[in-house]
Amino acid sequence: MHRERFYTLSASCPDRVGIVAKVSGFIAEHKGWILETSLHAEPAQGGEAVGRYFMRIEIKADSLPFHLAEFRERFRPLAEALEMEWKISDSAVKKRVVVLVSKQEHCLYDLLARWQSKELDIEIPCVISNHDTFRGFVEWHGIPFHHVPVTADNKAAAYAEVQRIFEEVRGDTMVLARYMQILSPDLCAAYPGRIINIHHSFLPSFVGAKPYHQAWAKGVKLIGATCHYVTADLDQGPIIEQDVIRIDHSDAVEDMVRYGKDIEKTVLARGLRYHLEDRVLVHGNKTIVFR
Repeated sequence: MHRERFYTLSASCPDRVGIVAKVSGFIAEHKGWILETSLHAEPAQGGEAVGRYFMRIEIKADSLPFHLAEFRERFRPLAEALEMEWKISDSAVKKRVVVLVSKQEHCLYDLLARWQSKELDIEIPCVISNHDTFRGFVEWHGIPFHHVPVTADNKAAAYAEVQRIFEEVRGDTMVLARYMQILSPDLCAAYPGRIINIHHSFLPSFVGAKPYHQAWAKGVKLIGATCHYVTADLDQGPIIEQDVIRIDHSDAVEDMVRYGKDIEKTVLARGLRYHLEDRVLVHGNKTIVFR
């Protein structure tokens, strides 16, 4: 990460000759200083006539003679000509991350520690939970805590309240830090590519209660975690980040649970950082991640 302020342009479009030349030429035409570039061409999928091209470009902010609003206006005709999906963000503007949690504390504790140390340079406007368990811990950090119970009878109202809070605090991203509820399809549809979840890598092999106990009984040799975007299809959203560690017969179930918690919080933090830095571009249900 550069110390100086920069803009991040992330985009994808149908693949063709001259994409990089046109975009970099536009930036150069306005005296823009490119600090970092990541590029990737993906072959055609599922009946597409051509493949898709992905790019992420960091531009030194003070090298341009205008701010982002004018950049967007000037760049839009070129983006339309290239049939481009794109966005540009400012490193000086902190993303607002709303954290959802249930009764497992490890991911929440880790995110707040990284936030407090500025390893994650974000704003956390609030934490939402379906239990009151972590109110004291969250409020000790000076962060508002919202208890929104979720039952079989009130799910629609509960998720409407979650959405209301998220909008009220002007949230950019919602992180499910071991939030053990299934979000409604309406809530998922309202924020595509803006809700991030973490789960153990045993899914779908060991679903339901006590997956580590099931894995231990089967003699699993690898455990891990997957960070992904949330969609209406449970745990099937585009994958952002994954990792694994090796275990053996000497590890007890309690060891596996402890290892699992460690890797879950690490993968969640890493995946969140990639998302916040606009390093993740989605094509269908596949992600391109510029690390």
